[in-house]
Amino acid sequence: MKRDIHPDYHSVVVRDASTGSQFLTRSTATSDDHVEWTDGNTYPRITVDVTSESHPFYTGVARVRDVAGRVEKFNRRYPRYGR
Repeated sequence: MKRDIHPDYHSVVVRDASTGSQFLTRSTATSDDHVEWTDGNTYPRITVDVTSESHPFYTGVARVRDVAGRVEKFNRRYPRYGR
């Protein structure tokens, strides 16, 4: 690898804005907001809108769309292909 061309890769705390949950990871992103973690060290805190704690796919509250309505609409538009 070439020297001095890669961004700084460091530990950060990621906070979910909707649930308030936090976890420690590594990233090239940085922030002026800092937080003291459970290990006693201070890390930059990045606030994001969605994590696995709040995403509908991971939480099991995903909505299932009405597929039958879409099929009926297709059959009405293209009667000879739909049946």
